[in-house]
Amino acid sequence: MTSVVLLGKPEREIPKLPYEIVYTNTRDMEICSMEIEPILPGKEIPAASESAENLCCWRYGMEIDVLEYMYVKYARVWIPDPEEVWKSAELLKDYKPGDKVLQLRLEEGKDLEYSLDPKTKELPPLRNPDILVGENDLTALSYLHEPAVLHNLKVRFIDSKLIYTYCGIVLVAINPYEQLPIYGEDIINAYSGQNMGDMDPHIFAVAEEAYKQMARDERNQSIIVSGESGAGKTVSAKYAMRYFATVSGSASEANVEEKVLASNPIMESIGNAKTTRNDNSSRFGKYIEIGFDKRYRIIGANMRTYLLEKSRVVFQAEEERNYHIFYQLCASAALPEFKTLRLGSANYFHYTKQGGSPVIDGVDDAKEMVNTRQACTLLGISDSYQMGIFRILAGILHLGNVEFASRDSDSCTVPTKHEPLIIFCDLMGVEYEEMAHWLCHRKLATATETYIKPISKLHAINARDALAKHIYANLFNWIVDHVNKALHATVKQHSFIGVLDIYGFETFEINSFEQFCINYANEKLQQQFNMHVFKLEQEEYMKEQIPWTLIDFYDNQPCINLIEAKMGILDLLDEECKMPKGSDDSWAQKLYNTHLNKCALFEKPRLSNKAFIIKHFADKVEYQCEGFLEKNKDTVYEEQIKVLKSSKFKLLPELFQDEEKVLSPTSATPSGRVPLSRMPIKPAKARPGQASKEHKKTVGHQFRNSLHLLMETLNATTPHYVRCIKPNDFKFPFTFDEKRAVQQLRACGVLETIRISAAGFPSRWTYQEFFSRYRVLMKQRDVLGDRKQTCKNVLEKLIQDKDKYQFGKTKIFFRAGQVAYLEKIRADKLRAACIRIQKTIRGWLMRKKYVRMRKAAITIQRHVRGYQARCYAKFLRRTRAAITIQKFQRMYVVRKRYQCMRDATIALQALLRGYMVRNKYQMMLREHKSVVIQKHVRGWLARRRYGRTLRAIVYLQCCYRRMMAKRELKKLKIEARSVERYKKLHIGLENKIMQLQRKIDEQNKEYKSLLEKMSSLEITYSTETEKLRSDVERLRMSEEEAKNATNRVISLQEEIAKLRRELHQTQSEKKSIEEWADKYKHETEQLVSELKEQNSLLKTEKEELNRRIHDQAREITESMEKKLVEETKQLELDLNDERLRYQNLLNEFSRLEERYDDLKDEMNLMVSIPKPGHKRTDSTHSSNESEYTFSSEITEAEDLPLRMEEPSEKKAPLDMSLFLKLQKRVSELEQEKQSLQDELDRKEEQALRAKAKEEERPPIRGAELEYESLKRQELESENKKLKNELNELQKALTETRAPEVTAPGAPAYRVLLDQLTSVSEELEVRKEEVLILRSQLVSQKEAIQPKEDKNTMTDATILLEDVQKMKDKGEIAQAYIGLKETNRLLESQLQSQKKSHENELESLRGEIQSLKEENNRQQQLLAQNLQLPPEARIEASLQHEITRLTNENLDLMEQLEKQDKTVRKLKKQLKVFAKKIGELEVGQMENISPGQIIDEPIRPVNIPRKEKDFQGMLEYKKEDEQKLVKNLILELKPRGVAVNLIPGLPAYILFMCVRHADYLNDDQKVRSLLTSTINGIKKVLKKRGDDFETVSFWLSNTCRFLHCLKQYSGEEGFMKHNTPRQNEHCLTNFDLAEYRQVLSDLAIQIYQQLVRVLENILQPMIVSGMLEHETIQGVSGVKPTGLRKRTSSIADEGTYTLDSIIRQLNSFHSVMCQHGMDPELIKQVVKQMFYIIGAVTLNNLLLRKDMCSWSKGMQIRYNVSQLEEWLRDKNLMNSGAKETLEPLIQAAQLLQVKKKTDEDAEAICSMCNALTTAQIVKVLNLYTPVNEFEERVLVSFIRTIQVRLRDRKDSPQLLMDAKHIFPVTFPFNPSSLALETIQIPASLGLGFISRV
Repeated sequence: MTSVVLLGKPEREIPKLPYEIVYTNTRDMEICSMEIEPILPGKEIPAASESAENLCCWRYGMEIDVLEYMYVKYARVWIPDPEEVWKSAELLKDYKPGDKVLQLRLEEGKDLEYSLDPKTKELPPLRNPDILVGENDLTALSYLHEPAVLHNLKVRFIDSKLIYTYCGIVLVAINPYEQLPIYGEDIINAYSGQNMGDMDPHIFAVAEEAYKQMARDERNQSIIVSGESGAGKTVSAKYAMRYFATVSGSASEANVEEKVLASNPIMESIGNAKTTRNDNSSRFGKYIEIGFDKRYRIIGANMRTYLLEKSRVVFQAEEERNYHIFYQLCASAALPEFKTLRLGSANYFHYTKQGGSPVIDGVDDAKEMVNTRQACTLLGISDSYQMGIFRILAGILHLGNVEFASRDSDSCTVPTKHEPLIIFCDLMGVEYEEMAHWLCHRKLATATETYIKPISKLHAINARDALAKHIYANLFNWIVDHVNKALHATVKQHSFIGVLDIYGFETFEINSFEQFCINYANEKLQQQFNMHVFKLEQEEYMKEQIPWTLIDFYDNQPCINLIEAKMGILDLLDEECKMPKGSDDSWAQKLYNTHLNKCALFEKPRLSNKAFIIKHFADKVEYQCEGFLEKNKDTVYEEQIKVLKSSKFKLLPELFQDEEKVLSPTSATPSGRVPLSRMPIKPAKARPGQASKEHKKTVGHQFRNSLHLLMETLNATTPHYVRCIKPNDFKFPFTFDEKRAVQQLRACGVLETIRISAAGFPSRWTYQEFFSRYRVLMKQRDVLGDRKQTCKNVLEKLIQDKDKYQFGKTKIFFRAGQVAYLEKIRADKLRAACIRIQKTIRGWLMRKKYVRMRKAAITIQRHVRGYQARCYAKFLRRTRAAITIQKFQRMYVVRKRYQCMRDATIALQALLRGYMVRNKYQMMLREHKSVVIQKHVRGWLARRRYGRTLRAIVYLQCCYRRMMAKRELKKLKIEARSVERYKKLHIGLENKIMQLQRKIDEQNKEYKSLLEKMSSLEITYSTETEKLRSDVERLRMSEEEAKNATNRVISLQEEIAKLRRELHQTQSEKKSIEEWADKYKHETEQLVSELKEQNSLLKTEKEELNRRIHDQAREITESMEKKLVEETKQLELDLNDERLRYQNLLNEFSRLEERYDDLKDEMNLMVSIPKPGHKRTDSTHSSNESEYTFSSEITEAEDLPLRMEEPSEKKAPLDMSLFLKLQKRVSELEQEKQSLQDELDRKEEQALRAKAKEEERPPIRGAELEYESLKRQELESENKKLKNELNELQKALTETRAPEVTAPGAPAYRVLLDQLTSVSEELEVRKEEVLILRSQLVSQKEAIQPKEDKNTMTDATILLEDVQKMKDKGEIAQAYIGLKETNRLLESQLQSQKKSHENELESLRGEIQSLKEENNRQQQLLAQNLQLPPEARIEASLQHEITRLTNENLDLMEQLEKQDKTVRKLKKQLKVFAKKIGELEVGQMENISPGQIIDEPIRPVNIPRKEKDFQGMLEYKKEDEQKLVKNLILELKPRGVAVNLIPGLPAYILFMCVRHADYLNDDQKVRSLLTSTINGIKKVLKKRGDDFETVSFWLSNTCRFLHCLKQYSGEEGFMKHNTPRQNEHCLTNFDLAEYRQVLSDLAIQIYQQLVRVLENILQPMIVSGMLEHETIQGVSGVKPTGLRKRTSSIADEGTYTLDSIIRQLNSFHSVMCQHGMDPELIKQVVKQMFYIIGAVTLNNLLLRKDMCSWSKGMQIRYNVSQLEEWLRDKNLMNSGAKETLEPLIQAAQLLQVKKKTDEDAEAICSMCNALTTAQIVKVLNLYTPVNEFEERVLVSFIRTIQVRLRDRKDSPQLLMDAKHIFPVTFPFNPSSLALETIQIPASLGLGFISRV
């Protein structure tokens, strides 16, 4: 099947379209039908005509209600459901006005009829489009109602694992019941400084918004955290406090932020407990004010507590616990210090065992006890006080075990020597008898007498429990007071941020006094919340000038009046408490009589007379009256308190002293808080003279007062709301219970916020965003230049009802549902376009498929037919072969049978024929004889008849022939007379002639051939004849010789006989010898074979051994190489780690140093008292005096305290402690730094030693050295020639005596000048040749050196082996080595030429690029000028012309300076030549005798001035040192130096001054200059440390100064690239290695400061330029946003774009290049910049759901490609910067790849190797479709990814460390600049120094 990916997802399935493809052929016909699979499965897309018709109706306005029109077929709605609260359904047909039922289909496929309410006829709420589901802000939803809110929260919580969601100004936080990695310090840093709407919802975003508003508006802030128990209020408040502590830091060294955080474990241990809903439930409300100074740093905090649940001390329900501190004490009972408390298990004590659940899963109470004690210590609670607290708590536990025995119904007693009471009295330090007495008795006081009355057992138990509760409450108050004292600010508080952690609305089966107070507090908070929301809406409408009317929203003031007004519930309760016989029943009756049927919010239950119902804003709550009076009175017997006050235990009376002045546990403690002067907050102070009345206030009255104080505080601040939601009652992680969630949403006011927003204009768009989103609904003629007017015109066409929208100044306001309506129009138009595209594409695909299938069918048919034809041919061949075989077989059989028959027949025939022939012969014989007779007879008769007939015939013939001849004669006569006859005759003759001619030719040829044969035969005959003759002669001679030889034969025969005898004897001897030889040969061969076998065995063994040795050597070599590589890598990693640690320590050291300077300045300011007449010293002098001197790193830290002065005795203890801490810290850092430095030096020495070993080999002098010697000889010859010419000139001058000869203008003088000029030119040429030669030699050496390093082992071993093999062939070896060196020389020359060519090419490219940039800039300026009005255009052109002329002037100044340098150089050379000529003249004058001198007349001679030969040093006076530092460092402007002077000029000047001090051997001067230089650089960086140019300039100069100290140090390792002249300039007296280290540390600090400056400049640009700005316009659409508008992706004038980032990078790079920074250092800076860009971009991507989309991935990849292009343009691709962007690139790819199948998961896991598992899962969870056609990532796919990546070992950290700084190195970079040629410009103001 073929599928096509389109731009969207259709809403319904596309029907299958059948097509028929017909294949025709001559033989057969095949019909193939197929169905096209739907391209994108989903819901059915309406037909194109239908969509177009609907769109037309919508655009041009049908007179029907818009929302009713949305109820069409396939529209989705929400219907109520008893289980899931709301269920989604789909309309099966359009709704028409008047319909009573809706035909719906549920998601599970069930159809139903939904009946509308006959009265209201209210339609079910519509469902939002899928594109809006999962939004960060609920107000971004088009339909704002309860089911939409619930569904959005559920999708975010379950599918995306996001627990935070905005709802307007409220942050909704759902408790995940699982630890999430979203609260680390990296997350805090990511949210710091960000706008609230620019990041995903988070508690840190709310905290950051509060912090920014406090700093911006100078108004106090409040964060109100509410929710029911178990919803996560305490955790949210704790994280908000952690954020403030981390972001702001503290204003002193007292670590206030740590103390603020340390208060949490203490308050949790004494105020939190386990409930059925929460393991760590706060059983009190608290309001923490975090104080800040004017610089918005934490200086202190203050805590108020509300309504501690004291009843929990004495009673816990099932599955609940008492306060944590009791269980922590029991778990730590075995500790030695707790032995005196006589504690045991928690199940032993009555107060801790009632709940039956003493242990919390996953919580170690003993460990928590340790944390609690540490927090107490940090907050200043001493160990003695801590033991006192634990003693009182243990006493409470033992008090709970006290039992009573009844004596009668009205009295009771404590058992004798009751152990729990004894332990209680011992711990409390009270008398046993008194406490036992007053536990069972009560004192009654009347006007005249006092009675002691026994009490019953029940009353005694209640009194015991009341005493325990009272003790715990006072202890709780005491601890809170001490925590507030520890957090109290020592300086004046400028502002504060309050964090309110208070209980949410509560309703249980049995609701009592605590629930009543809690719900009362929530009523007050809800009222304040509603007013704030309404106020914000009103301000927004007024700001945009939108007409608004009052919105009808729920006001809960009547409910508040019912509770707190006069004769309200609390008043009646207090009145009943004052009655002597007041009871809960009588109070209930008063409530019924007062409010029943009079207040609509008060009701009475039907079946109870001891309860009442109040209609709260969230729900109706039924309260049981039982216990209200007792809890409101909070009665404790005074006698028991007096016993405790008389305790010998000091802490116990302290809890109860001045009890009448101490507020109750539910009241506020405003001590320690200094509010802003313009926003006063009334403290709850007791009026004088009313102490007794205040003491008698009821709990309800106190709670009402503290609540009023809290509301005043909140109203005086800017509130921020956090609503915590509990997703389920079973504490299951990421489980969402819709019923419980809806209850809490209704209770916490979120739905009320939605209702208020929906009542107005909840959807708001800027004009640009609206235009970008709905441009598709506009025609080209509708688009105007004015965006506002364009949007107005389009909206008037789209929405007829003008009440549905309003136009503001900058935004368009829509009522609820209008955005969904516009989205539907947009989606339908896109769907219609999609259908058209699909139609066209499908037709094209089908046609293409048909053509392809037809072609394939024809091909198949061709092959099938060919196959069939081949099969048929094969069949025919086989048939024919079978027939042939059959034929021959049959023929053989038939022939055999025929042969037999024939043989038989022949035999028979022979016999028969013989018989017949014989008979026939006899008959023929007879016949023959008869015939002979008849023959003769018939012959005679015939001859007679023939003769007669012949004669008759002859006669007839003669007659006839005569007649015919006569006729022929006539014809011939006639023909002879005609021409034709002759022609015929001639034709025949011609043919005959030609035939004859042919025969003649053939005969001639034969004749010639015969002649030739004949001649050859003659020749042959003659030769044979001659040969025969010679043979005859030879035979004759041989005959004579034979005669002579016969005589000799006889003698020879005799000799032969003799020889034969000898031969026979010799043969016998030979035979014996051969036998012996054969035997020896056999033995030898056998021996040889054995030796060969042994040799072969030895060879195989040798080969095996060689192979093993070779393998072992190879394995050892490989293992050693691997080990070496691994060790090298490990050493590099260790070195980088050590370097990073060292640089971090330097950073910490510099921070402490700056802190020390600041403290020293503050101390001087505090101590110094100006005296009259005091004269101020020079600022430079005083500032330099204040700095300490750099003698070495170690002595610096030791001298710090010695240099500190203590002018005041009052501040001495505090300052000295601080200084001692600093001294100790600095000394530790110095020691660690020294150890690290030693280790670093050791490793560097090892590296240098290894390098030196490699360089120990003597360099092979090759052809380049010969070339150098030849060049040197040539130069020496030229030098001699020049000397001879000078001598001749001198001689000529001395010979000429006339005065006019040597005068100026004379011919000899002109000749001299001409020759001097030519000589100087020749010398310049020779110098250039020398320089070129040296550069070539250096480049050749550099080119040869790496090869020698690479091939050290191989070349050396090969060379040695060759030399050993060729000891006798030395010439060949030398020739080989020479050839090898020549090849290297040629190769190096080729490389140098290639390198120069590449450099030239790069320079040309740079020029082309600069010209392109200049051209683009000119075009941009021209385009900008054309858009300006005429006046502005003239002004802009003038400005541009001024800028151009300025640049040209700067260029001309540079050229002028270069020319001045050239002129000065030439003048200097001329002076040198004149000096030499003068010396020669003087030398020749000395040879003249004195008499000659006297006789000669004296003539005036021009004496030239002698020029100094500078040594590259600068001399200055000791008193001018401060002026030098001031002019060269403190007051130097980097921009002027960078533009007009050589790079690094200040460094060169300083080093030349150091050289002169070294030349003078003045160690004090060297030390003073270097110390002043370092201190001056530090001062400049401290003063202008935020200026990039300044920091870059001094980083470059510091590095250059460091390189100069190395280059001229005299060490061989740094002198390799020096010229002989530079080697002469090396330092001679001092070793400045220590100062090199100090300068290196200073350079590291400057580099880190440079990185911080870069980060501060780039930080605001990165997110906007890399993520928010649409570099590729139109790719990503703008989604509807909520109340917290994000930064628009449309580039405004103030927003940053990618071009802004690239321009800034260009600016950084150009500045660093202008300052002459080392290229390697520039690469490291660029790498750090790119790491910051990648890390910040990725971190924001991981924290912004709206940025995780396919289109945004494309934008990011395009932006990254632009950055890579910038790297390529700057030749920085090898800097490692691209690799730092790899995580961002992979994240962008992850957004764009397919995310469906297992293959996709495997591809993602292999692709994203630079991302951690947490980052991959986070991106997939955040992936959000921008258009409704895109698909979301399934949860199952994310689970698959997690399973595949579970074995990957990577960091669990979610965000990258954007603050990470790579360790920096400063590679040695020597300078080729000669020191003696450096000129000091007058602009530097250094006239007091002189060149030496």
